[in-house]
Amino acid sequence: MDLGVLLPSLIPSLQSVYVLVSYFVYLAVAGEVLPGKVIRGVVLSDGSQLRYRCNGLLALTLLVAILGISAKLGIVSPLVVADRGLELLSATFIFCVLVTLVLYISGRSSSDKSSSLKPHVSGNFVHDWWFGIQLNPQFLSIDLKFFFVRAGMMGWLLINLSILAKSVQDGSLSQSMILYQIFCALYILDYFVHEEYMTSTWDIIAERLGFMLVFGDLLWIPFTFSIQGWWLLYNKVQLTVPAIVANCFVFLIGYMVFRGANKQKHIFKKNPKTPIWGKPPVVVGGKLLASGYWGIARHCNYLGDLMLALSFSLPCGISSPVPYFYPIYLLILLIWRERRDEERCSEKYKEIWAEYLRLVPYRILPYVY
Repeated sequence: MDLGVLLPSLIPSLQSVYVLVSYFVYLAVAGEVLPGKVIRGVVLSDGSQLRYRCNGLLALTLLVAILGISAKLGIVSPLVVADRGLELLSATFIFCVLVTLVLYISGRSSSDKSSSLKPHVSGNFVHDWWFGIQLNPQFLSIDLKFFFVRAGMMGWLLINLSILAKSVQDGSLSQSMILYQIFCALYILDYFVHEEYMTSTWDIIAERLGFMLVFGDLLWIPFTFSIQGWWLLYNKVQLTVPAIVANCFVFLIGYMVFRGANKQKHIFKKNPKTPIWGKPPVVVGGKLLASGYWGIARHCNYLGDLMLALSFSLPCGISSPVPYFYPIYLLILLIWRERRDEERCSEKYKEIWAEYLRLVPYRILPYVY
């Protein structure tokens, strides 16, 4: 792309800012007023538990319906995201920087002693801005960490739908695009069906909210996870029937492992005595689950996630590495995260962790890694 064309397109227009602000306002209002199951989070170090209203699926369904009707009436163009993708990306980046600077300042000035809001200050500005100072900061009673990850996942679907609309308008809709759209839509819808499981993930219970998480949720998830869709919009790929069947197989196996492992972990944290695969769970030291998927590999959910990421890219064929950015990035990220998590667990659980390693020797892929 010509640099003279690229640079101006990265400058946010008033319309792109309006789209972004409207999106956030809708999510904030919908998250507060729409009915949904209220879930208690994990018990924090001070004994407190946050509450999360899991109404993401209803909020997403209503938003897509509103946008669909508005597009039909000519109020909103379904191509607004596809036509202004770079503007929205840069506007989101600026928002990430600004909001994390505010989080840094408010965190530094906080004297709260609760586990959620107690400031953790290292004295290094870059470190504290990047990793965050507070665990669960809020704005107008909205849990920002839960809000941002919801915004990122919904944003991914909205970008994909706009890309789909553009491919229909351009007459370039292909089997590959349809397959990619179906896999992503199923994955995102499943996320919101099981949104309560997010409340027991490492990001929610242990990571402080800084630029790393905000950028990852608001920009990285929607704009890089949709690279395959952008690529298919401008590249024609013809898939054979065996290739389509194999792609579906990878998606289904990945989904089974990913959702099954996360469900087992979530249920175990709620009730450690719940049977796993019809048998009493094997628990190491009364804390670590070594049954089901968690008896196969210590991070079996990562294997499922990697297979799903691969299934999103396989519809693009093998003519270019560009559509495989997501699974390659995810592989690097999950190996880094797995190493970091294991180091923390080793320090936290000590002898219990050593026994767990003996029972479950594989990290992600059994007999390989």
